[in-house]
This record gives sequence, structure tokens and C-alpha cells, in this order.
Amino acid sequence: MKFGRFTYNNSIYNGVFEEDVITIIDGNPLTEWSYTDQKVSINDVEFLAPLTPRNVIGIGANYVGDKDSLPDEIPEMPVFFLKPATSVIGPNEAVIIPDQLQEVKFESELAVVIGKEAKNIEKEKALEYVFGYTVGNDVTAPQYFHNDGHWTLGKSFDTFTPLGPVIETELDPYHIHVTATVNGEQKQNSPTKWMIVPIKEMIAYLSTVMTLHPGDVILTGSPTGAHFVKNDDIITCSIKEIGSLTNTFSRQSSHIGVTQQ
Repeated sequence: MKFGRFTYNNSIYNGVFEEDVITIIDGNPLTEWSYTDQKVSINDVEFLAPLTPRNVIGIGANYVGDKDSLPDEIPEMPVFFLKPATSVIGPNEAVIIPDQLQEVKFESELAVVIGKEAKNIEKEKALEYVFGYTVGNDVTAPQYFHNDGHWTLGKSFDTFTPLGPVIETELDPYHIHVTATVNGEQKQNSPTKWMIVPIKEMIAYLSTVMTLHPGDVILTGSPTGAHFVKNDDIITCSIKEIGSLTNTFSRQSSHIGVTQQ
């Protein structure tokens, strides 16, 4: 089942997407909801991010380039980082590149949406805590990475976490491909089985550190092929079973910068 958020006649709705028709629902898909008798065409709506996340958690450097490069063991302490909710935008919205940034990267990713509270869970049961999956673009400004490894600032600019177009609840996350194009040219195409830290282990590990809540989003890492983009580049991140997330990168002037000491 595909759930999404959208604007229609100047109002915001949640709905169930079936091909070109959306059935509007009452309630919150993560908790309790019910169908209404109102249906609209997908052509008459504007997609929004499919949810407003409580927390966004990302993992870094989580893909290898081929099956033979997978390590025998997962890292003892994977590299995780947080992204603010203010970085989240939806399909077709502009990713703003502030003028203090020299360059930014796109990173197409499978995003996991947590569906119920999880704390100290076993990896074998991890997927029981997942509501569904969407597509994410973990936009990154490497110049804001600290030399000792802190990534948060470089991931946190407004508009740096596009999500969408929908949340797919019926998906085997181990048998899909994550892809991306830049101005129509393919740059990424990898199966999720090339993740260094698999999804079950990722969720279970995070649950030993923090309580995961419904609406939390976990960005599961980006395949090889992510690279720097420039003003007016159009990035489409896709997972066939979910859909495509397209955003244009747009440089914007800013009166605030970082003073170098």
C-alpha cells in the first residue's frame, strides 16, 4: 500500500495511492486512519514529503561497489548522524544551495519509516517495527564536515533532505535497487544487498542507543556514484517499487556566512 501527503484545493491531505487515483483518508497513516469516499486524480495534486519526521537519522559510507567488496563483519561502531526536520522537503521542491557553500553532493537512498516504538530490539524482529519505506536524497555539504569526523552541520541545511513521493508499506528492502540520475544521466544503480550494515542490523543497533518512535526516518546510505552538483541540476532519485523523487538544485544568495578564524 502506498501512502502519501499532498495539497489539493489549497488544503493538505493524506491519501492511499493506486496508480493514477488517490483515495483521501482521515487520520494518521502511522496510527489510526480510515478511507473517505473522496477520490482525486494524481494529476490534480501537488506532492509533499510523505510525512513530517520526528527524527531523521543517517548512516555514512554504507555501500560497496560490488558484492566481492562486502566485509566479513559489519563495523563495531557505524557512522551515524542526525538531520533536522527543517531539512525535509518533498518532490519537485528546490534544494537551496546557500552561497556560502562551495559545492554540494546528492545521495540517493532508501529511507525507512519507523512505525512503532523500538528500544533494545533484536535484529531478527527489526522489520516488525517498520511502517514502510520511501526514497530520500541525503544532500551533503562536505566543506562543513569537521576534520575529526563530525558530519551533522554538513547534512543539516534547510531543504537538504528531500523525501518522497510516497511511503510503500509492502516492500522487501533486501531485493531492490537504488538509482539516481543527474539531468537524465544515470549516476547511481546499486542493489541494497551491497549495504555494509544491513537494514535489520541498522535498526537494532540504533535502538540500543536511542528509542525509535513512529515517524522516525532512517536514511540507509547511498550507493557509489554520488557526486557534486551545480545550480539548476535536476536530480531524480528512484526505487522502482516506490517511485521517483525529483528535485532541482538552486543556488541562493545569503547574507550570513561562517567567519574563518
